Amino acid sequence: MRVHIVVFDGMDDLDVVGPFAVLGMAGRAGLGVEVRLTALDDRPATTVGGLPLPAAPWAPREADVLVVPGGGYASGAGTGVRAEIAGGRVPAALAAAVRPDLVLASVCTGALLLAAAGLVKGRPCTTHHRAVDDLVAAGGVHVDARVVDDGDLVTAGGVSSGLDLALWLVERFRGPDAAGTVQRGMEYERREPLWLRAGAA
Repeated sequence: MRVHIVVFDGMDDLDVVGPFAVLGMAGRAGLGVEVRLTALDDRPATTVGGLPLPAAPWAPREADVLVVPGGGYASGAGTGVRAEIAGGRVPAALAAAVRPDLVLASVCTGALLLAAAGLVKGRPCTTHHRAVDDLVAAGGVHVDARVVDDGDLVTAGGVSSGLDLALWLVERFRGPDAAGTVQRGMEYERREPLWLRAGAA
């Protein structure tokens, strides 16, 4: 499983670092998981907390899963997700990346970037509780769950749910024993609820 986490200025620290930690541990445990950060710009992206994150060049065809973090949206800040929606580059790149064997995933308000790309219309999905109305206005079908798996679209709720999203991806692609190995290593128990489309897993 090759996972690319999309980074951009103003993203939430934990939205990125949480999934990266989970997936990185899975890789180091020999569970067949590769994770890297990826960006449209050839420079480090800086989180809302000031953490600079160097990233590999944008190459979605090399990924099995693209994870899109959130950040800044619920606070109304003109940075992070809101800035990327206004700029249009990230939503356009996500829309162009779609292919039959790619899973698009989001943490928190990253779902609004997927919405701006036209990828949530009529689809079960979730986001940070303060952004649910905007997700629904964009055509998403909100599900009140920690992680929502609708096949090639997997979304997670508020900030810390990125841990649960990543653990679910490990389970979905590598099995429950693999996810259990990572949970024990992290001393973290995945939180529910998980919503699954029939036949998604």
